[in-house]
Amino acid sequence: MAVFTKLKLIDIKKIIHNYDIGKLEKFHGIKEGIENTNYFIKTSKHKLILTIFEKRVRKQDVPFFVNLMDVLNKKKIKCPKPIRNKNNRTIFQINNKPAIIVSFLDGKSKRKLSYKNCLNVGKQIAKFHQISSRIKLKRKNTLGYSEWVKIFNKTEKNYPNYSKKLKKYLKIYKQYKPRKLSSGIIHADLFPDNIFFKNDKFSGFIDFYFSCNSPYLYELAVCINAFCFNQNNINKLKIKKLLQGYLSIKKISNKELRSLNILCLGAAIRFFVTRLYDLKNTIKNAEVRKKDPREYLIKMDYFYKNLHKTLYD
Repeated sequence: MAVFTKLKLIDIKKIIHNYDIGKLEKFHGIKEGIENTNYFIKTSKHKLILTIFEKRVRKQDVPFFVNLMDVLNKKKIKCPKPIRNKNNRTIFQINNKPAIIVSFLDGKSKRKLSYKNCLNVGKQIAKFHQISSRIKLKRKNTLGYSEWVKIFNKTEKNYPNYSKKLKKYLKIYKQYKPRKLSSGIIHADLFPDNIFFKNDKFSGFIDFYFSCNSPYLYELAVCINAFCFNQNNINKLKIKKLLQGYLSIKKISNKELRSLNILCLGAAIRFFVTRLYDLKNTIKNAEVRKKDPREYLIKMDYFYKNLHKTLYD
């Protein structure tokens, strides 16, 4: 979450007028995140989040995200619920950009997940995947291998020191990438700031705006990159707890698990190149906390060196 599109009080009031959600009491921009503009809105009836979709989100993909959250809510998966306006629509336009209002999810994110949290999150991801496997919605992963290459080609001239290493890892990933894995709708961005807890208990997932059809195992690869490192060192016990939780709900074959390392390398490449690109291409005066991509150099090195070893004991 972040603020790229700045709105004034009068703008928020105009938006609220189209909804039956009570009288506006307060609002403010949310600086966390790097992709879309988000505002917290409190009315006399509800707490809500206004999201304005920016750069990487294609307009034609927004109905997929809305429909997915709608179905997940009906299936009792804890996540924000899209709110319909007086015309029974969920999507509207702000400055020619698609926007939605969703319910506010109780709880907050944690910077570091405990072993107990990792176990529980693994279970919740598996439950989500069980449900998503039966959802008849389709969206291609628009941040797959070919897009990593395109993004890095746009940034390579600004960061020549990274060129040789990244080209090597892209080649390795292409060589070892598994071709047939169990797939369905995944979140694709399950970092700690997209996982909420209340009183140290899981309260839901947010920010489904990279969700797509992709291997379920890639979801876990993203999680390993996101919260199974202690600074520069991998935490194998966190990986073990994450997988233990997941496997207690949804099975993964040993054959598929052998692909986890290469998918972890792929996830590290994905977040390295997008964060590298964002360093030079964030809109001027945007209220956003840029994220340092260099931690993913260390992670790429680790997954490459351990490509054929187990990630957990």
